[in-house]
This record gives sequence, structure tokens and C-alpha cells, in this order.
Amino acid sequence: MYLGLDIGTSGVKAVLVSEAGAIVATAARELALSHPAPLWSEQDPDTWVDAAIGAVDDLARHHPREVAQVRGIGLSGQMHGATLLGEDGRPLRPAILWNDGRSQAECGELERCCPSLHAIAGNLAMPGFTAPKLLWVARHEPELFARVAKVLLPKAYVRYRLTGEMVEDMSDAAGTLWLEVGRRRWSAELLEATGLDLHHMPRLVEGSEVSAVLAPDFARRWGMARDVVVAGGAGDNAASAIGLGAIAPGDAFLSLGTSGVVFRVTDRFAPAPETAVHAFCHALPGLWHQMGVMLSAAASLAWLAGVMETSAAALLAPLGERVDGPSPVKFLPYLDGERTPHNDAAASGAFVGLRGATGRSQIVQAVLEGVAFAARDNLAALSAAGGPITEVDLVGGGSRSPLWAQICADVLGIPVHRVEEGEVGAALGAARLGRLAATGEEPAQVCARPRRLASFTPRISATSAYDEAYRRWHALYPALKETT
Repeated sequence: MYLGLDIGTSGVKAVLVSEAGAIVATAARELALSHPAPLWSEQDPDTWVDAAIGAVDDLARHHPREVAQVRGIGLSGQMHGATLLGEDGRPLRPAILWNDGRSQAECGELERCCPSLHAIAGNLAMPGFTAPKLLWVARHEPELFARVAKVLLPKAYVRYRLTGEMVEDMSDAAGTLWLEVGRRRWSAELLEATGLDLHHMPRLVEGSEVSAVLAPDFARRWGMARDVVVAGGAGDNAASAIGLGAIAPGDAFLSLGTSGVVFRVTDRFAPAPETAVHAFCHALPGLWHQMGVMLSAAASLAWLAGVMETSAAALLAPLGERVDGPSPVKFLPYLDGERTPHNDAAASGAFVGLRGATGRSQIVQAVLEGVAFAARDNLAALSAAGGPITEVDLVGGGSRSPLWAQICADVLGIPVHRVEEGEVGAALGAARLGRLAATGEEPAQVCARPRRLASFTPRISATSAYDEAYRRWHALYPALKETT
């Protein structure tokens, strides 16, 4: 048996996977976000640990025999979160998360003072990344900055608490702006630009390598053997790729999680900062990937459900599984700013085209289409950076909706495939990395593609209408930017 832990933004998922590769059991615990000021997004790091321990406790309680057979553990995590530890290994403040936009000014400073940033890190400086967050802390919380002994990402902090080791994998480290992504090592130059050095960084391993051994106290607590290994793991999107079997150059998927991602595997470091595309290490040696990132995908639908005081399922039900054409209402899903292609932490959401006769279903449809249009922006950016993407698998919470899948196919103009276990892809990928670390098997033997549950092809009757709707939608951001 193998255990995958996904340390997400809204919750922690734990997945038990058998030797045959089947999911045996799952458990989950919710997490809360804090927004103490405009553009701020924070979490208490210890809540990740408590949720992870609680989720495994649930598995051990209900599936003790299977948990006792666990040989390897893998970790997946939300990327970029700055978890600042003092000399005693305890957090100095709440973690500053990936969707925090406070460090826009520091991004400009980093770009100016480090001309080699793009060549080394392969990415633009964006407020979501870790390095600008530390510049913000140095400027606004200097006494606290002086006490920083280590900077960990979310899943690395959970690993530290479960094993006593401070270790990070290449895919997650690539999202800090401190990694020399092509050479897969920390950059002393980029660290110095933010007032840090190599001593502030955890040890690096590949995602499929052994990073540590589970601490004896937890092994006893869960009835596991004393030699359970913990893999390097992966950032959430790279872990999802492992779960999808996306391990060959050209493999691609669309994630509709809290955030949204268009992801493509590459066999080389292929930076494209001019299009705000991310270029990161993959979770396996010798592979990299490109990503276009939107900060509010399924989070947009969750926001609307909260405002209307109902569930997302209740909002979607009246629309059925397909719509005849675009909503007359347009929605910009920039509730937390946007990365690709705008790199604008101050971008805001908007509804355009509301009238007295507008109904709830038209607004709901507009939200689904707004996210799909943003995904089309990302698809265009990746196509410009490395050639066309001709089909995608669909993962994340949004993959549950056949309606959303069909809208994505019609808007993107390519086939979209819903896959088995698409909602737990990152946790499944983490479990597979745990297996690779424990057994030393070849990735191709372990990282099989999931069964496709349904395929959605673009409808000729809808694609032309969506092309026109996208053209009008695409013009909204620059027009509204002038007025805000």
C-alpha cells in the first residue's frame, strides 16, 4: 500500500493506493483561509499538519489493515506559500499563500535588481511566487525577517513535522524564483537578491526519490512499519500530472481546481516569460513542464455559490449537461488577480451585460464560460510558447460537471476528456511518487493513464458563437483596466 497526501488550499486529501494501483480509501479535512487585508491571503501552517494527521487518523481508524501495509508516502502541496521558520523550527507568522497579491512592488524591484532572473528561474516575478514575499517581509516586518532561519513551502513544512527533515522537491522549488530551473539547484545569486543564502533553503531531491523516513511516533500511531519512506513529492500540478500519467513530452491537461491550470510536459527547460507562461521542473528527473495559470477557476463558482447562499451543485442543476450557446452576460474571473497572460495582481472580477431580465442561470453560465475563456487565454499562451495543444484531460473539482467540460471543449476548440479519479489526481500522484521512492520501479510501470470516463468534442454549432463571445470577452480586461 502507498499513501498520498495532498496539502491543498481549501483542504487536505489522503488517498490509500494498492499495489494494483487502485484507490482503496480516501479521507479529507477542510482548511480555512484568512484575508486580513486587501490582496492578502494567509494560513496557519500548523492547520496543514493537523489536517494531514487527522486525515490519516481517519484512514487508520477505518482501514487499519491496509494502513499497516503502507511502504511509501508521497506529498503534494499548494505551491509558493512562504512558511517562515525561526531557529526553533516553529513558524514566525502565518504563511503567505500563492494567491496573495501584496508584493507587486517587490516584483518590480526584483526584476530591476536581478536582470538574470528570467534566464535562471525561467519566470516573471509575480506576487504569487515565494521570493517577492520575502522582500515584502524584509521591508514591512524587518525584525521578523531577521529571525528567519528557514523558508519552507507548505508540503515541506508538513514533511518536516512528520519526519524531522527539511527537504523540498524540484517541482515545488521551481515555483519560488530561487531555483536555477534548468540545472535543478538553488541559485545563490537569486537568494542573495532577496537577502537570503543557501542556509535558509531546505535540501533538494527529485520527486520520486526518498526524502526522509516517517518519524517513529507517527509510525506507531498509525500502525505502520518503522521504515516507511517519504518521497520528495511534488507541487500540486506536477503531482496531478503524475496521477494522470502525464510523463511524456507533449502530454497536457486542464485543471479546474481552486485555481486553474493548463499544463504541458516538456523534455527540456523551456522558459517563455514574455507570455507569462511558467517553466518549472517536473516531479521526475529529466523532465520539465510549462503552465499557464489562472488564479480563480472553481473558486469563482464557489464564490458565486457563497454569495447566493446555496451550493455549487444547486447552481448548476437547472442548466443540465449542455447549453445551446453563450450567455449574454460576460464574467471576468479575476477575483484574486491573474497570472497568465496578464500578470496583474490587482486585476478584479466583473460581470458585464447584466439587464433587468437577466436570470440566475445566465449568471451561473457566465461564470463557467468566463473561466473557460481564461483557459483559452492560457492555451493560446502555451501554444505561442511551444506549439499547439490538441487535446486535454480534465481534472480538479470542476471536472465533476459534464456541462463545464462541454463548455471548455466548445470554447477551447479541442477535445476535453473527463478521467477516472480526476478529483484526487494530486493525491494519487503523490501516492505514486511514494511508491517510486519505496520500490525504485520505472515511472512508466507505475504512472499509468487513468480510464477516460467521457470525451467532449467541440460542437460546430457552438464553436463559432463562442469564438465571437471570446473575442468580445477578451476585449473587456484592457477596457476595464483603464477605468479601475
